[in-house]
Amino acid sequence: MATRITEDCIHCGACEDECPNGAISMGEDSFVIDPALCTECVGVFGEQMCALACPPDVCVQDPARIETEDELFARAKKLHRDQADSLVLSASTSHFRNDG
Repeated sequence: MATRITEDCIHCGACEDECPNGAISMGEDSFVIDPALCTECVGVFGEQMCALACPPDVCVQDPARIETEDELFARAKKLHRDQADSLVLSASTSHFRNDG
């Protein structure tokens, strides 16, 4: 699933600074996440950095955009072409995994 920001966003911008993909920007009324750039941090971090940084916890899974770990990882490799060969899936780089 891609992540989305709910209407309870307080416009603090903490999420924008943490996104490794530049997927978060200020929209018309609040911050928004571009689902074409969101990888849920798979391949880079073991947690979704926007959700971790968000004080009111409004960066949540979007049930309308269900995606697998493989889909998100493939997108991460495309977005980070210069690092694609070094990206790996493990417990430290994907919240889908419990063990290394």
